[in-house]
Amino acid sequence: MAKEREDKVRTHRLLQMDKWIISGSYPSIEKMKAEYGVSRRTVLRDIEFLRDRYKAPLEYDKERGGYYYTDPAFMIQNVFLTEGDLFTVSTVMPLLEQYKNTPLEDSFRRIMAKIAEMLPRQVSVDASFLNKDVSFISDPLPKIEPRIFEAVFKALRSRRVARFDYKSSGSSVYKKKTFDAYHVVCQKGSWYVIGFDHDAVYDKGGAKKPGKKDGAKSSASKAAKKGAVRIYALSRIRSVELLAERFVVDKNFDLEKNIDLSFGVWNNPAPPEEFEILFEPRLANYVTEREWHKSQKIKANKDGSVTLKFKSNQKEIVLSWVMGFGSSAKAIKPAWLAEQIRSDAKRVAALYK
Repeated sequence: MAKEREDKVRTHRLLQMDKWIISGSYPSIEKMKAEYGVSRRTVLRDIEFLRDRYKAPLEYDKERGGYYYTDPAFMIQNVFLTEGDLFTVSTVMPLLEQYKNTPLEDSFRRIMAKIAEMLPRQVSVDASFLNKDVSFISDPLPKIEPRIFEAVFKALRSRRVARFDYKSSGSSVYKKKTFDAYHVVCQKGSWYVIGFDHDAVYDKGGAKKPGKKDGAKSSASKAAKKGAVRIYALSRIRSVELLAERFVVDKNFDLEKNIDLSFGVWNNPAPPEEFEILFEPRLANYVTEREWHKSQKIKANKDGSVTLKFKSNQKEIVLSWVMGFGSSAKAIKPAWLAEQIRSDAKRVAALYK
């Protein structure tokens, strides 16, 4: 038990050391001693462990008085799991059906195969958890190139500026982007990265310019009228290149001011507004038994219908969602939503004349 606890502490310490070194702060042995409350000998053992076990390109810089990676792209990529964790993970393999056609599927299956080999022989799993009697139906998912997926996550963790080609949903032409990856979001199997686009046109609702910190080159160094927070689908990215230039996340960046984690990832920095939707009686159970939004309020009406209220800044997604219910849902608020649905419904009807 004591050894297991000691291993967990060391694992946590190694991960923290890795982040510290990646940050470019050149931590010294004395600084690491003070930070982690351990002896000089323990720090030296950790450094050798990083070099031997993880092949870390770790070197000492005499001028800066600390350690650094000779390969800026290096990071600890191993997953640390206890035996109990391994057992838990091994029981959720059927859930991979939800991630077909994504870069996660093949890679996660390889990880699971390795995990299975690591489990002790006396561990058994209830067959009902692993048999073919359970199926999952996922939304149609766009294909993401594994190299794109990996490059975006490297940019995210290493805080290195990325350069890539991007094609928007309504275009057939790729455009060059210089991008600081702040956060990755997965919505129903579709993956998006949100961050600072150096070349986007800055507008009133856009992101504020980040400031310099710890010697990293800030996005503020770009032209005053350029740069804004944008969100891009990983499936529409190609040719990612990680630059040597690093960035610092804008201290004013607030994920939920740009997207709505309860409803969608359409980038919209405008303040949330209240939506009120009336559902006919036959959908009453369907609506009331689900949590559509963390701010939702549901009211049962005398005629059996239900009214759903919530606040969101996801205008486009809410519009599409309400229209998906057809004549079974009616937009009460805001007024523009009802008008937009009326206009879109006319265009749809015109297609079938």
